[in-house]
Amino acid sequence: MMIEVFGTIAVSVMAAAYALEDRSPTFILIFAIACLASSMYAVLIQSWPFAVIEFLWSGVALRRWRAAG
Repeated sequence: MMIEVFGTIAVSVMAAAYALEDRSPTFILIFAIACLASSMYAVLIQSWPFAVIEFLWSGVALRRWRAAG
């Protein structure tokens, strides 16, 4: 049950931060961190393709955050 709550929060924060990225580079950083949390959730449920994609997407977001700041 707690794993599902963690996953729901991670994906919800990720979606909200993505929607707000244009407002501040801080939201890009929040998106990157939420992607890492989502990747951790995917590892916990053993969804390896999702874990890898979210991990890579967090790297892309961190790179965008550095470029924006």
